[in-house]
Amino acid sequence: MHWIDLTIFIAYMMAMLGFGYFFLKRNEGAEDYYVGGRNMSSLHIGLSVVATDVGGGFSIGLGGLGFVMGISGSWMLFTGLLGAWLAAVFLIPKVKGNPVFDEAYTFPEVFEYYFTPQVALVAGIISAIGYAGFTSSQILAGAKLATGTFANLDLQTALIIMGSVAVIYTVMGGLKAVIYTDTVQWTILMIGLIFIGIPISYTAVGGWEAISQAVDPALLSMTNISWQDVVYWTVTIIPIWFVGMTLYQRIYACNDEETAKRAWYLAGVFEWPIMAFMGVALGLFAKVGAEQGMFAYLGAADVSETDPETGLPMLLRTVLPVGLMGIMMSAYFSAILSTADSCLMAASGNVVSDIIGYFKDVDHDSDTFLRFSQITTLLIGTFALLVATTMTNVLDLMLYSYAFMVSGLFVPIIGALYWSKSSSIGAIAAMILGGATTVCLELFLEELPAGLDANVFGISVSAIVFILVSLAFPDNTGKPRTEELKQSNVTST
Repeated sequence: MHWIDLTIFIAYMMAMLGFGYFFLKRNEGAEDYYVGGRNMSSLHIGLSVVATDVGGGFSIGLGGLGFVMGISGSWMLFTGLLGAWLAAVFLIPKVKGNPVFDEAYTFPEVFEYYFTPQVALVAGIISAIGYAGFTSSQILAGAKLATGTFANLDLQTALIIMGSVAVIYTVMGGLKAVIYTDTVQWTILMIGLIFIGIPISYTAVGGWEAISQAVDPALLSMTNISWQDVVYWTVTIIPIWFVGMTLYQRIYACNDEETAKRAWYLAGVFEWPIMAFMGVALGLFAKVGAEQGMFAYLGAADVSETDPETGLPMLLRTVLPVGLMGIMMSAYFSAILSTADSCLMAASGNVVSDIIGYFKDVDHDSDTFLRFSQITTLLIGTFALLVATTMTNVLDLMLYSYAFMVSGLFVPIIGALYWSKSSSIGAIAAMILGGATTVCLELFLEELPAGLDANVFGISVSAIVFILVSLAFPDNTGKPRTEELKQSNVTST
């Protein structure tokens, strides 16, 4: 990378760290650190939601899908649009329309309201583990982008650099800094893709004629997708909009229900078609470049020697002129930071409020709580960095983390919101057995029946267990109890 590009990139990284330091001096407690002061606008929240959900992992992952599947890989983010809009219709009114959650900080607090603190504890553990893994995927995405961009930079060194920047910035700034910088980061990414990355890459590989001649026609079709892919993305991505801690934090950060709904509708449109097609298009261009031998000087003489997820950064490194390269790399790293910081904040919130808070009362408004939260965030970020060093595929690590959370938490939250016979015992059983089924199948079986993903079986087990156990062991901790809590909480506030 030319010194001009490197200077631009370093300046951007320093600016992000400076933004975190700016909010370090202004965060006054848990309201600012975990839920952004509860007065954010729909524009900031909407851009933050899509920046968090799509972010760097899906940006790099989409490039890999475009490399392997072509433009049909864009269907993955169509499930993101469906998830966002379904949550706007069915979830947000239940959360923002209930005054009990006006002072909530985490997703498991919904379980505590509908069930018991024990259910919330289990949910907090599952969510914290899942988001720690998701943070790892973003650090890995940044490291892969860096190794494909900077000459003589190995993956482990890149992991340490990217992980350190992401963790330190997040520890200092909290969610308020995360949301505001997400707006900036997403804007930078969109400008970089629309005006720099896509037009220059398209021209460099020879335009449509070269693309149509270099790749299999199936890669230019929207039907180059299996029904197993559709099922996999549907059961993994749509449910996350109902169980994602990062998303609940942003619901709590909105002024009111209508603000949250507008933000979710906006985020859905940005996911598909906008980001979906731009991401896979760049991956497809990278495939063409690999077919043309464009990356031979980087040690990848043909397609077989090119990692699909590093094809995109190698393409950008090859075709972008001095100056624009630094801007484009800053755009992609901004996307990675926008997801890593949010996931790290989510895991920290789960550990501090839901896990530690279960065993010890915490004062969310105290300076001690804020400092303790920052230390916890640092420790989780360090753990996520260590996990990243053991993985090689960004999209796999992301979807494993998604699947673990979804298979354990999706069925119980739907039951809590919409099934009057839900029981706390059924919820705990469904969380443990659903999540355990997915993890065991992922670890011990290489191939599942009909080529389906482990998450399909995990959710199915969770649903069956939840229904049967709730019916067999009914208790008084379901909907009747929530009405009593609602009245007592409203009266106390």
